[in-house]
Amino acid sequence: MSQMQNVERQLREMILGLEIGPGERLTERWIESRFGASRTPVRAALLRLETEGLIGRDGRGWTVAPINLAELGQIAVYREAVEVAAVRLTAALEDRGGVEVIAAMLDSCDADTPREEWHRVGMDFHIELARLSGNEFLLRAVRDAMTRLSRARWLEVRDEAALGRAWAEHHAVLAAVRKGDADEAARLLSAHIAGSRDRLVTSLHDDRRGLRARGFAVVAA
Repeated sequence: MSQMQNVERQLREMILGLEIGPGERLTERWIESRFGASRTPVRAALLRLETEGLIGRDGRGWTVAPINLAELGQIAVYREAVEVAAVRLTAALEDRGGVEVIAAMLDSCDADTPREEWHRVGMDFHIELARLSGNEFLLRAVRDAMTRLSRARWLEVRDEAALGRAWAEHHAVLAAVRKGDADEAARLLSAHIAGSRDRLVTSLHDDRRGLRARGFAVVAA
């Protein structure tokens, strides 16, 4: 792994895991010191993260992108288009055995599972379901959307009721795919995405003051 790739990977993990909070300033000098990297690979890594929408320029420095409530709504529209297309392809497959692997992944989470793992599995459910479609472009689109949602979803996993609801909806989608019912799978997945968006935006909007007290930047547009 190159120095640039190492810096990019670690910075991405820190941003998505909220170790570096939304709105926090970054300097190239701090990154060079933190990761023992030289200036050129650090700048290259920052440019890569900028294209993902995770950071932005702030004068001579950089700032971690705030959580944008309006963007969450836009991502939901995007997700519905690509994920529903992918699940229809998956439900039409002759061999849908891959669904059982995803179901087992969901079932691996229980009361003793760390929140970090719940978060990862919830992300992977959508990505792996798209992977089963066999369409590489849809897979990339879903992976990109889930990456952009990752920080907001970290905040959502604090709500056990929301987690339980999401897991039940995930299993319902899988059941429809297992039966090869593309229309039902599409309907359930659309409802899941819309419901998740509404709950997430409402939760973040209601908790904006608390999030700001923790130093997290949340904007409405």
